[in-house]
Amino acid sequence: MEKQRLTSENMDEQPNLKWFTRGFLASEALGILAIVLVTIWMGSYRGGFSWTSDPIKEFNYHPVLMLTGMIVLHGNAIMIYRVFRNERKKKIKLLHAALHALAFSLVVIGLVAVFDFHNFSVPPKANLYSLHSWLGISTVVLFGLQFLAGFVSFLYPGLRMHLRASFLPLHTFFGIAIFVLAVISALTGILEKAIFTLGDTYQQLTSEGVLANCLGIVLVLFAVTVVSVIVNPNYKRRPLPEEEMPLVTSHEQ
Repeated sequence: MEKQRLTSENMDEQPNLKWFTRGFLASEALGILAIVLVTIWMGSYRGGFSWTSDPIKEFNYHPVLMLTGMIVLHGNAIMIYRVFRNERKKKIKLLHAALHALAFSLVVIGLVAVFDFHNFSVPPKANLYSLHSWLGISTVVLFGLQFLAGFVSFLYPGLRMHLRASFLPLHTFFGIAIFVLAVISALTGILEKAIFTLGDTYQQLTSEGVLANCLGIVLVLFAVTVVSVIVNPNYKRRPLPEEEMPLVTSHEQ
């Protein structure tokens, strides 16, 4: 009787896993497509990549690295507990932190690129004046604080169990909120870049303008698939009892 009940439960869960797999694979395809599109835009239409010797081409690293770090890698990092639901939580935490650390590294380089572009242009351009820059820098600051808080709370030194349990919903909320803010920042940046570089020709549906618009749509679809995977309770990982202990417990002894 118990075996029949478990078999019935597994059959009920199978459609959910099937839709999860479809959603996850769709998000991966959309994330890769977004990186390809922004690289084509900056590489083929905006002259390619360079560093401080050519500030205009140095800027081209900014959208590629920010999109890859703040959106694609961050999106995968927040899905990681759903994807590897059968792995030990300690391993997933380390992978989650590693993806965020890589994302933050790319973000720092991307910020250096855009500030160099503004500061080394002739004449120099103003920094942090547009809606895109305000949204973007706010999102990066929140991302950094979220990463630091998560590291201290769940990795090292690790909060006591009841404090981690209280902080987890807030950590989860801000993880999703920062991801959504990153997508919104990217959309404003795409529009700003298209208007600044194309001017009146943007309304003529040139190939570059169409590419920029398609990139924005792909990012929206990527965000929808990622959030749908995260918020669906059927995809939530069920923790094992032994995984409730913090990674480092020496301070509790």
